[in-house]
Amino acid sequence: MIQYQKIIDKISEDTKKVTDKGVVASYIPELATINVDKFGIHILDAEKNNFSSGDALEKFSIQSISKVLTLALSFGLVGEDLWKRVDVEPSGDPFNHLSLLELENGIPRNPFINAGAIVIADILVSHLKNPKEDFLKFIQELTNDTTITYNRKVALSEKITGYKNYAAAHLLKSYGNLNNDVDTVLDFYFHQCSIEMNCKQLTSAFFIFMNRGKCQRGKNYLSINQVKRINALMLTCGFYDEAGEFAFEVGLPGKSGVGGGIIALLPNTYCVATWSPGLNFKGNSKLGMAALEEFTTKTGHSIF
Repeated sequence: MIQYQKIIDKISEDTKKVTDKGVVASYIPELATINVDKFGIHILDAEKNNFSSGDALEKFSIQSISKVLTLALSFGLVGEDLWKRVDVEPSGDPFNHLSLLELENGIPRNPFINAGAIVIADILVSHLKNPKEDFLKFIQELTNDTTITYNRKVALSEKITGYKNYAAAHLLKSYGNLNNDVDTVLDFYFHQCSIEMNCKQLTSAFFIFMNRGKCQRGKNYLSINQVKRINALMLTCGFYDEAGEFAFEVGLPGKSGVGGGIIALLPNTYCVATWSPGLNFKGNSKLGMAALEEFTTKTGHSIF
């Protein structure tokens, strides 16, 4: 039996010795104040055992990790029609670049770049009676945890500084790929990114992608085919223009966020979340990437 606790305690200890921990995201002012020395890691296995180390129970802004959860909710609502409005190919570009969007007539390359996530937000705004409340309730149900909520200060901070997101939304609107008012869609989008969770809560939210669509309480949210497709997108597109590197070094489907969080999973085996707010130049957590590479090396577990 793999000694998860021993492995992650060693990883946490090793991170304390690293001098270059990356740079905290500063373009969202509310994120710029986070201590770069923070590091947490948590594992939830298929038998629902939990293992924590470091700052795993401290909440942080999940940012783009939320895009997987909005995708799951929208996929459940509209099914295969989703793919008429967003593609499933890696972009090879940073998450907020717009050049491909114009080149490809307003169809975002995948649902995890900002433009793609804004289309997904538009779908949810169209199909949910109270989008922000309903999405939050969806996450609380997945995790069986009603303490999870939005950080309104972060949402406002993103709204004030999100110029490229406004540009992307207007470009989508000009191509007819945004059905609702730009400000309404972006208000939802900024809030989804501002959701706060800790590493333990993240693994609980992503348990459905590890467990064939079922949460820890056995409730079914997605079909096996939907889970397969979302996991494939996490592997190929979950880390923007560093997705290939993550697959090469770590070998798991996963998703990162500029708040410093990373979630990854091995189907039918475990979910693992890390949090370290210092980012590398591609916008992914520097210590989180290194920790997950060490984790899959020490356990010998990856999808490959």
